[in-house]
Amino acid sequence: MTDRRTFVGATAGLVAGLAGGAPSLSILVRPGRRRVSADLLLRGALVYDGSGSPPVQADVAVAGDRIEAVSRSLDAPGAQVLDLTDLALAPGFIDIHSHTDLGLAVDPSAASKIRQGVTTEVTGQDGDSIGPWREDEARATRERYASRYGVDFDFADLGGFFRWLVRNPPGINLASMVGAGSVRGYVIGNDDRRATAEELDRMVALVANALRDGACGVSSGLEYVPSAFADLAELVALSRPLQGTGLPYASHMRNEDDRVVAAVEEALNVGRLAGVPVQISHLKAQGQRNWWKAEPVLHLLEAARADGIDVMYDRYPYVAFSTGLSNLFPIWARDGGTDRFLERLDDSEVAPRIEEAVRAKIAQLGSWDAVQVTSTSAPELAWAEGQRLGALAQARGMEPYALLLQLVRGDRARSGMVGFGMSEENTTRFLAHPLGMVCSDGSALSADGPLSEGTPHPRNFGTFPRVLGHYVREQRAMPLETAIHKMTGMSARRLRLEGRGTITPGAFADLVAFDPDTVADRATFANPHQYPVGIPHVMVNGQFVVRDGESTGVRSGRVVRPGVRV
Repeated sequence: MTDRRTFVGATAGLVAGLAGGAPSLSILVRPGRRRVSADLLLRGALVYDGSGSPPVQADVAVAGDRIEAVSRSLDAPGAQVLDLTDLALAPGFIDIHSHTDLGLAVDPSAASKIRQGVTTEVTGQDGDSIGPWREDEARATRERYASRYGVDFDFADLGGFFRWLVRNPPGINLASMVGAGSVRGYVIGNDDRRATAEELDRMVALVANALRDGACGVSSGLEYVPSAFADLAELVALSRPLQGTGLPYASHMRNEDDRVVAAVEEALNVGRLAGVPVQISHLKAQGQRNWWKAEPVLHLLEAARADGIDVMYDRYPYVAFSTGLSNLFPIWARDGGTDRFLERLDDSEVAPRIEEAVRAKIAQLGSWDAVQVTSTSAPELAWAEGQRLGALAQARGMEPYALLLQLVRGDRARSGMVGFGMSEENTTRFLAHPLGMVCSDGSALSADGPLSEGTPHPRNFGTFPRVLGHYVREQRAMPLETAIHKMTGMSARRLRLEGRGTITPGAFADLVAFDPDTVADRATFANPHQYPVGIPHVMVNGQFVVRDGESTGVRSGRVVRPGVRV
């Protein structure tokens, strides 16, 4: 195996070029005042161009939706001037693993993301994208959103969703992968069985169609129904349409705890056999007894990359994950969908096996108090939101597993949870490693209105400022320019998001101005609906969506397709 120190040094150089091989800003910026034609002049910021290069004090001119010029001193007669002295200016952050999709129909402002400086969301993750939906699934989804939020939409696949966004622009850019689980659900349903040859052909055709519509990769969610029922051959087949595009197969792996090494090997094998890049979603070693596996997992990724597999990963800056409460139950118990799952909970022959598996999962996490309920879809269960299962069970005089069953039955397995299972040391290691990018694995929510319900994971409000404040400024886990690269140019290059993730002439004016000395997250697990501090200005396609620390209400977001510079 390649010597680790040598590899990391070499990889750091490689990663520094992932923004597209453009020269560093220090080369582009020349002394002397230049006159340009522009609408807006951003004066005197410390400019981080997204490439990982050190910053340069410079002016940035914006004309329309593009960056017109970057120079040490610019003159733009008639332009609006904004003084950014003492602030850093970076490309708008790209959340490479996000779950903001249908939420934009409820609240297009994307407040909790743009307030972090995020200007582009990459959705369709964990095997679950906007379609393709069967007619009954599309109808049920529309009815649920109409009943709960009073909104309506008419799409049933990614192409339709993209067209809808063009007609109803959000406050943020959106790209999306196509979910292998969504494709399997459309063709096969939720049953645990192998696809027939004809079904597999249909599924591959659906993936190819989504890529033509502008999907930026294929995702799998192998701990969820129905993605979990796909074998290696199916995953390889669904990934092969990516050949020649440079776009990745992105996987929420089959296991992230006791069998995480085997799960990484499976993801690598998909890439190797399909001949496509691999993106491992939210890499972790979950459960204290597995924390030691972080180092061998990173060795495995390094060796695979040295062997020619284009593998990278993303990670959020927290020690807790977020998922559905039903994910505490074994995947075989969820075979066939919600009705069959709930029936098994009442089956005297099967129920003991399910309970045994759940208790083993809790033991791996550490205790019942490692699980916090984040949301319920049944109003009569709202008392559980924000509570740890162990403490809540004690307060209600119940056995914790019995309480869990009450919640799962009460809202038909639609409750959400946060699980505290990772170490701070590993979190820092994963964030700082040259192969890692920053993601939230969260959604655009709001501090008020319909998307302010429950007690969601704080990553929805604090991911990117937490990296800048806690991990860069306080922990010194990496230089600021490296962290910004992991949030911008590195992600844009990975998904071929042309003109995004960089501050160079001709690039889109997706920009975030922040104070490196004060930027910080405020969202907590107990009180998550809090916007960060130290981010006064955010622009999307040349328009302010945050100005002087307040949302403007402007909706200048666009659909972003790989390889398309519009």
